[in-house]
Amino acid sequence: MLRLYTHSACLQHDPGQGHAERPARLRAVLQALDHDRHAALDRVEAPRATREQLLRVHSGAHVEHILGNAPPEDGTYRLDEDTVMSPGSVEAALRAAGATVAAVDAVLSGAVQRAFCAVRPPGHHATRDQAMGFCLFNNIAVAAAHALAAHGLKRVAIADFDVHHGNGTQAIFEREPRVLFVSSHESPLYPGSGREDERGVGNIVNGTLSPGAGSDEFRALWDGVLLPRLHAFKPQLVLVSAGFDAHRNDPLANIRLGQEDYAWITERLVALANAHAEGRLVSTLEGGYDLAALAASAAAHVHSLMA
Repeated sequence: MLRLYTHSACLQHDPGQGHAERPARLRAVLQALDHDRHAALDRVEAPRATREQLLRVHSGAHVEHILGNAPPEDGTYRLDEDTVMSPGSVEAALRAAGATVAAVDAVLSGAVQRAFCAVRPPGHHATRDQAMGFCLFNNIAVAAAHALAAHGLKRVAIADFDVHHGNGTQAIFEREPRVLFVSSHESPLYPGSGREDERGVGNIVNGTLSPGAGSDEFRALWDGVLLPRLHAFKPQLVLVSAGFDAHRNDPLANIRLGQEDYAWITERLVALANAHAEGRLVSTLEGGYDLAALAASAAAHVHSLMA
């Protein structure tokens, strides 16, 4: 069974007119998942993350900065050029991070085998001390740290196929050998990190794709480099930063994937989880900015998670 975590509060984070990371993104995903073929989804309301859970990966100053700067009604608070808070952003960010924690608890307790968190704001650019790249808290990092601290796991893998490098996730775990972070991403592209010689303590594996790369290059990278490293690690839990902005129609990047590529990589990651982690896998939404492409790609991802 696949459990879907989401919350209406995630629609109330509104960075403003014309912003790429807009509420319509999540509405498009949720509408796509209302299709009959997803009727068997177990739909659960995401809880709030606690301060304790956030503080495992973020500094106290960062947590207080986000929680303490919700703007007044109709106002905004700009954290950087791209990252903006609205009155609903704090609640949305707490629910987005809390969804991943609840999903980890659910799969590790055996309540479900896999989970998808349809939430926003995204998370993988947020560092220990800084919100950036549309991200307030690092949702996938909060999930991984919870698996280590609350469940005592020794090997947690994070697979990130967003077109932008998950610099925050890498920075948080680059000295933590219990976490393996593997990423495919376009380079050069924001945020400018993710070189293949960035290896942490041997637990960071970056695979770069040149602008214009497509399905062949993407699949060769995962089959030839990233998936073998994941299998060698033998993770007890597989976490996925599921960004769909490497789609050929996405306006923020230059990789040419289609929804069938997202089905393919999801099938590979499910097989990884089945081989080493008793099938336990948690995925959370990251990027994807063309609404039709995002909806189709997320639906393909979820369909493969349900298989």
